Amino acid sequence: MQAVDLSQEDIHTYLARHQKKELLRFLTCGSVDDGKSTLIGRLLHDTKMIYEDQLAAVKRDSEKVGTTGAGEIDLALLTDGLKAEREQGITIDVAYRYFSTDRRKFIIADTPGHEQYTRNMATGASTCQLAIILIDARYGVMTQTRRHSFIVSLLGIRHVVVAINKMDLVDYSRDVFERIKNDYTGFVAKLELRDITFIPMSALKGDNVVSKSDAMPWYSGPPLLDHLETVHIASDRNLTDLRFPVQYVIRPNLDFRGFAGTIASGVLRKGDEVIVLPSHKRSKVKSIVTYDGELEEAFAPQAVTVTLTDEVDVSRGDMLVLPDNLPHVTSEIEAMVVWMADQPFVPGRPYTLKQTTQQVTAEVASFRYGVDVNTLEHRAIARLGLNEVGHVQLSLTQPLACDPYRTNAATGAFILIDRLTNNTVGAGMILETGSGRIPGDAWGAEPAVRLKQRESLIAPAEREQRYGQVPVTVLLVGLTGSGKSRIAYGLERRLWDEGRAVTVLYGQSMRQGLNRDLGFTADDRSENLRRSAEVAKLMNDAGVITIAAFVAPHEAVREKVRQLIGRDRVLEVYCTAPMEVLRARDQSGAYRLADAGKITQMPGVTAAFEEPKTPDLVLQTDQISVDESVSLIVELMKSRGYML
Repeated sequence: MQAVDLSQEDIHTYLARHQKKELLRFLTCGSVDDGKSTLIGRLLHDTKMIYEDQLAAVKRDSEKVGTTGAGEIDLALLTDGLKAEREQGITIDVAYRYFSTDRRKFIIADTPGHEQYTRNMATGASTCQLAIILIDARYGVMTQTRRHSFIVSLLGIRHVVVAINKMDLVDYSRDVFERIKNDYTGFVAKLELRDITFIPMSALKGDNVVSKSDAMPWYSGPPLLDHLETVHIASDRNLTDLRFPVQYVIRPNLDFRGFAGTIASGVLRKGDEVIVLPSHKRSKVKSIVTYDGELEEAFAPQAVTVTLTDEVDVSRGDMLVLPDNLPHVTSEIEAMVVWMADQPFVPGRPYTLKQTTQQVTAEVASFRYGVDVNTLEHRAIARLGLNEVGHVQLSLTQPLACDPYRTNAATGAFILIDRLTNNTVGAGMILETGSGRIPGDAWGAEPAVRLKQRESLIAPAEREQRYGQVPVTVLLVGLTGSGKSRIAYGLERRLWDEGRAVTVLYGQSMRQGLNRDLGFTADDRSENLRRSAEVAKLMNDAGVITIAAFVAPHEAVREKVRQLIGRDRVLEVYCTAPMEVLRARDQSGAYRLADAGKITQMPGVTAAFEEPKTPDLVLQTDQISVDESVSLIVELMKSRGYML
């Protein structure tokens, strides 16, 4: 580090140059008493970033509560500011400190090492680009060292410095350094930590912190500060995927309507065609406005106001993206969650999920597994407790535009908020987001590519004459246990025996193949039925009678089925029975699991089921047999002219 002589430089020039310096955010973490706070104090002290009155106060406090011995300054007191921290000689809360050199500006997060403060450590790490993991040379890799290394990996921090501290207490032994280096390298081989630098040091004595140490001539690498000043972070930002979450709509007068926000990632240029999510409306960027005037382009993390050429509906929580680079828009996400509350994370309880400027209600759909952060082993779990980490499937009440965290941290991170206390109770990193389809919009969406269609050389009338039937889709709907699948296959058998061309589309069977990527949210149920209706339409076009058996809980979705296939080619049959009968018939235990909160959004229990308004036939399946039900459907088909 080179000292700056302000007497030789104009103050305005210096301030302008200082403002343009690159900013590095980093944290210190590790096991208890590894010397995290002392290291930060040493950095501040040796870079002359401590005011005289601060240093005098630390000297006085060192006599009272210092841990370095008589006459020694305890530099850890610069960051350990809480009374409890000074009394116990440990770090409890996250402390932030700022300093700068001639090359860079720095923000340090001093995070606690104790297990019960793991949530504090995760909070401090969430905005950092580099992590300094301290290891006491006397003890080597500890349990909390492994835990913090896992969290650093989980949060996607790309640059790691392993500072093997207190080398003065092991006589600056190279053998000790190499042994700890090998132990740590073996552990992190399972983690996605690619840029790791090992530095031996003594924060108390200042060895290899700001300047090279004469006590360790065998170490040929740079001291810590040199590494912090030169580590390459410019390419860490995602400038490829444009994500502009709208924070606020500015309408000062009738002539101006702008959308304000911070560019989360990517580059936005004047004239770019953009898509508004989740509506998928298109427009072009008319102007990019800032306090200092208009820009031709803007990039992350600039805060700007964007105006569009068209009057499209855009509000807070929407996102502007480029047409050829879309995020996933989904209501089901897979995520790693760090739980931060005393009350456990359990299924059946709604939370507010906040991601960028969007807030949606989220529930646990399922727990995939918990992670033992000490061994990285996976274990089966039914809940997450304080400071625990787990892979969770979350179900959202409305679609969310997002990316996997590894691809784009800005749109892949979220927090969970307790709806009663408004406290932040969890932090999450999105792993997978399904197929990337747009829930709810696929019914009316245009094909991604317009292709020329060919018409069959066989006329519909020819098929009717050959098969002796008019093709129709018999849509059997009803709750779980209503008997619709048994009736569907019974009807298929009856029609087959009569020589009819017939097939069954059963909801559960469709989910094993074509629709295996879908869950059980309202959007996924809608998409399951849409894809199946497309298949039914193709079968009807081929002259085949199709029997479709689905829960289909929403009237609006059933109406879309009629529109897609054709109203004259759909017969809606409602299968129903009292709830106690449905529960008694349920051999899968679905109702029992839903009551226990292990199945969310189950129609009739934890989600709504809308009874058909005008079905073509109602079957009270608790009062008539399967054969009687089949006979009633056959009579209906004959009366409507489908049997020739």
